[in-house]
Amino acid sequence: MGFYPSSSWFLHPELQHIVSKMSYLDSFLFYIVDLVDKLGLWHRFPVLLGVAYLGIRRHLHQRYNLIHVGGTNGQRYDTDEFSYRTADGKCNHPSDDSVGSQGTFIGRNMPPCTSQYGILDPHPSVVATKLLARKRFIDNGDQFNVIACSWIQFMIHDWVDHLEDTHQIELKAPEEVASGCPLKSFKFFRTKKELSGDHHKSGSVNTRTPWWDGSVIYGNDEAGMRRVRVFKDGKLRISGDGLLERDERGVPISGDIRNSWSGFSLLQALFVKEHNSVCEMLKERYPDFDDEKLYRTARLVTSAVIAKVHTIDWTIELLKTDTLTAGMRINWYGFLGKKVKDTIGARFGPILSGLVGLKKPKDHGVPYSLTEEFVSVYRMHCLLPDTLILRDMSPEKVDKANPKIEREVLMTELIGKEGGKKGSKIGFEQLLVSMGHQSCGALTLWNYPNWMRSLVAQDIDGEDRPDLIDMAALEIYRDRERGVPRYNEFRKNLLMSPISKWEDLTDDKEAIEALREVYGDDIEKLDLNVGLHAAKKIKGFAISETAFFIFLLVASRRLEADRFFTTDFNEKTYTKEGLQWVNTTETLKDVIDRHFPSLTNQWMRCTSAFSVWSSDPDPTKWLPLYLRSAP
Repeated sequence: MGFYPSSSWFLHPELQHIVSKMSYLDSFLFYIVDLVDKLGLWHRFPVLLGVAYLGIRRHLHQRYNLIHVGGTNGQRYDTDEFSYRTADGKCNHPSDDSVGSQGTFIGRNMPPCTSQYGILDPHPSVVATKLLARKRFIDNGDQFNVIACSWIQFMIHDWVDHLEDTHQIELKAPEEVASGCPLKSFKFFRTKKELSGDHHKSGSVNTRTPWWDGSVIYGNDEAGMRRVRVFKDGKLRISGDGLLERDERGVPISGDIRNSWSGFSLLQALFVKEHNSVCEMLKERYPDFDDEKLYRTARLVTSAVIAKVHTIDWTIELLKTDTLTAGMRINWYGFLGKKVKDTIGARFGPILSGLVGLKKPKDHGVPYSLTEEFVSVYRMHCLLPDTLILRDMSPEKVDKANPKIEREVLMTELIGKEGGKKGSKIGFEQLLVSMGHQSCGALTLWNYPNWMRSLVAQDIDGEDRPDLIDMAALEIYRDRERGVPRYNEFRKNLLMSPISKWEDLTDDKEAIEALREVYGDDIEKLDLNVGLHAAKKIKGFAISETAFFIFLLVASRRLEADRFFTTDFNEKTYTKEGLQWVNTTETLKDVIDRHFPSLTNQWMRCTSAFSVWSSDPDPTKWLPLYLRSAP
């Protein structure tokens, strides 16, 4: 069916069966993408050509990398009766009330793994010890700080978590690495497989709501939502010290409290403040709004602010190039830009006016969910440091460029209930400034925090589990258990050429030697997580290109499939003032300034609150973004 060039060398043999299923137009577009990939050119293109390449690639992924798991058993409903985000994510999809709700299946971007290798081949503890475990802390320079590291946990806890089985299994470290493993063995719960009622036979269930609905602070169901609300003036519970309230057990009161630490809880508290400020604004302008109306509207506004900050602030810092700055802003504002969209609205479709404000949601024929592969590429625990470096905030010692270090606190002292107490003693402002001034870790081999290899995990209710776990080994096991393809198969399914030798992956001779020690010369055996951390990175990218292409697909999908970012992103649903609140908030710095007006002025030099605060601001570039040449 597809379009084929006459030259047999043009296409990698293992991609031919994928292209053969494409339409003539799509196969033609794929050959363009494949040629550019072979030449390694797209990130060296001028901005406009780079954005065009990404647009073509995203189109192909939307056609061939969205797979629904489970049936479509929801009911039709009247969207006018649900002009708000429900507690469990129901009633967002315009014609199926169950799509995207808590307890639905996690989708896929590609078929489950067809690997011949066993789940313990090679043993996860061997992989973790020889390739992942931190030898020394490798930082990320000035590009990304510990706030940025905490932000991605803040987002994942909004989007996805797997339902676990009640059956516990044990993983024992082989003798060859046992001496280097903090835990010689550890127990954990399997991922629960549920019958999906389709050709996949079974799948994993999401215990969170995959919509960008702020469930990380609002909860994933009715009980969770009721726990965080004051039931007066629409507000959420917050402590007098500006951090989260804690219950009688010492567990934080927030939407998602599993595996929390002080930095994560701080972001939850910041956006509780944001929600409550929106409530105050709405109450002043609409005195007839009752508690429920204030809560529902403020949730819409706050969730949109979170989504916007992630789209045009966090992601731009993660992928710090002119091309991705343009691409992410096009996602929100369209090619015509903010000024035009603010003036005349989203009138010209997704390319010119952006995905936000589309006339109707777009799911490309596949009901919305997040995916197993998305979860896998978001395994970013290497971002976490070993200690949090607290800065001296004495008024006479303000120094934006080099704030004095007061002391260091072990990360292990900042997790769980005890970590919450420690965070309260430190205080919101010192925590935030300290996180802002500290670089996070780099996503590379040998940088996985060793303190996470002997970790106290938590249940969904925030209580500690009795068994310690080795997260580095467990993450390798989880990908295999859930049928996520290994690195080369993953690339092929993502319309990328596979690697044929270790030197295609990395130039680091030490890394190549270690990869050979673990995997031999069998490239196909390479685990996805290891490949993503070992791969050469595009200049300015904190993540690998392979991971980025999943981001490219899903970042757009989270916006365009959501009724409250498309059809109902309007004054009727958000109120005029609520919509203005979203439209005038561009960055996390804007949110911080709203609640701590002097903090960034005193302590921050850089442009984005996700960069190291003592770094220089982004230089002024006089040439318009779209006209800039290759880097």
